[in-house]
Amino acid sequence: MDGHLRDGVVRVGGDARQRFYDSRGYGRPLGGNEIALARTEAAHLLFRGDLDAVDGMSFREFLTSVDDPRFGVRFLVYADLRERGFYLSPAREDWVPDPDDTDFHVYPRGKGPGDGEVAYRVRAVGERASVPAATLGDRVLAIVDEESEITYFETGRPDVGGTSGIDLPDSVPADLLSDRVVCWESPAHLHEQGFYGQPLAGRDGDREALQLSLVEAAYLVEREVLTLPREAVVDRGRAVEGERFDRRLLVYADLRDRGVVPKTGFKFGADFRTYADVESVDDLGHSELLVRVLPSEYAFAPRDLALDVRLAHGVRKTMTFAQVDGETVQWRSVERLTP
Repeated sequence: MDGHLRDGVVRVGGDARQRFYDSRGYGRPLGGNEIALARTEAAHLLFRGDLDAVDGMSFREFLTSVDDPRFGVRFLVYADLRERGFYLSPAREDWVPDPDDTDFHVYPRGKGPGDGEVAYRVRAVGERASVPAATLGDRVLAIVDEESEITYFETGRPDVGGTSGIDLPDSVPADLLSDRVVCWESPAHLHEQGFYGQPLAGRDGDREALQLSLVEAAYLVEREVLTLPREAVVDRGRAVEGERFDRRLLVYADLRDRGVVPKTGFKFGADFRTYADVESVDDLGHSELLVRVLPSEYAFAPRDLALDVRLAHGVRKTMTFAQVDGETVQWRSVERLTP
């Protein structure tokens, strides 16, 4: 059985509708028994031997004839998902790529394009591609490495939240040091229930003094907890971290306002690790999220994204990204997926 390339799709007649569309979810009906196949679908049918040729071209010739630098990567992902038992269709608007960069709609096992249900929206990328952070969320990234192995990542837009929070004190004496703040005679609950700072024990074991990071101190100064001028703390933060400080402060405040306690994520190569339900520092449990703060135009190298997700998984946390755009924080999560 042969196909013919017309207006960007491969048309196949004969018993194609029954053989390909009705029984296995390939293509879309054109009328009668004729169907239209996207190039990726046609390439897969050529690869399997279900199509003999397209305009006289074999699988090899057809694969190399398509003038699209991403076609090889998209074909590999399409073929892999078919081998896993899924029916899938190219995402399309008048048979062109989906405007939000989705390549495929993958249907739940046992269902096809006529059932009105999509299990995954998949974007196929090569390991050297650039992945804008703004495109993450409600889709699956299928990353094809240089040896043609495929790793799947499920991305989402989490509703980050928790139940942590305390009544904050006011007018607590504090001193600004080089890159931190020491809060003197701090109320015990500021650390013990609010998990702010790190106690500074004296020679007699007295734990009243509290060390605060600059981002913690700036947040508390804005809420009139500390007797320090806001400008002094924020200016020191910018001197230490540059413009990154403002982004981290905005995300820190957003997390606290959502009832989540952020603490440094330095040991994990992140900006923060978070605790959603803090009642006492003596019974914290594991933190749930690793958070990296990103500027608005940030784009990932897939290798770095894979490294972040692998590290978070290894310490039983979810890799989460806070993308800052002006005064707004957009939350993205990424986890490994086995379809």
